[in-house]
Amino acid sequence: MVKSEERTRPGGVYERLRADILGGRLVPGQRLKFPELSRFYRTSVGAAREALTRLVGEGLVQSQPHQGYRVVPLSHEDLADLTYARVEVESRVLYLSVLNGDMHWESQAVAAHHLLDRTPYFSEDDTAHPTDAWAAAHTAFHRALLAGCPNRRLLATALGLREEAALYLQWSVSFGQEPDRDVAAEHRALLDAATAREAERAAELLRDHIAHTAQLVIRGASDEPNTVEAGRRS
Repeated sequence: MVKSEERTRPGGVYERLRADILGGRLVPGQRLKFPELSRFYRTSVGAAREALTRLVGEGLVQSQPHQGYRVVPLSHEDLADLTYARVEVESRVLYLSVLNGDMHWESQAVAAHHLLDRTPYFSEDDTAHPTDAWAAAHTAFHRALLAGCPNRRLLATALGLREEAALYLQWSVSFGQEPDRDVAAEHRALLDAATAREAERAAELLRDHIAHTAQLVIRGASDEPNTVEAGRRS
């Protein structure tokens, strides 16, 4: 059971809100009202406001004048822009990471992949979205691959774009289940290219990995992906 002080402190509320957004339990475009947040997360308005402010900075929540906060809405146009930015920036960051990463970077990437490979993708009671544990391991693996980049500004930009892209995976309930795709093999190939110090190969694989996922999401998304039933929780 979560202790009461962990529920009320801003950091704890932020972590739970963030997990609910990335896990698809708070859906794109959904309004985030303080009375509901305070009741559901058993927290104060001040703690909820601080958590939402952090999430605005990460691009997961929007602040609307005179309307409060909402989970960032998604669109095909935004996904296309985001994918282009990720392909260009993130692949370059990985290229620099592979060229400059030391043995500690390499060992961290291997360890992160091991955890990802051993973490269940679905839970028994939800086969529509990846588990929070898998999502966390997936994020940790990609962050580990990029961590060797010596340019802090480029790295920060790439990580920020990854955070925004995580929302789009909730569009595609088939992500990870496509018969013509082996996501685990893609991750293994990325690790192998990185540890072999094949920078060009690693960057190319990452570009394909990002683009393939974006194409899948677009195929599975409706024309109005952010017109969801407000208040839905799973």
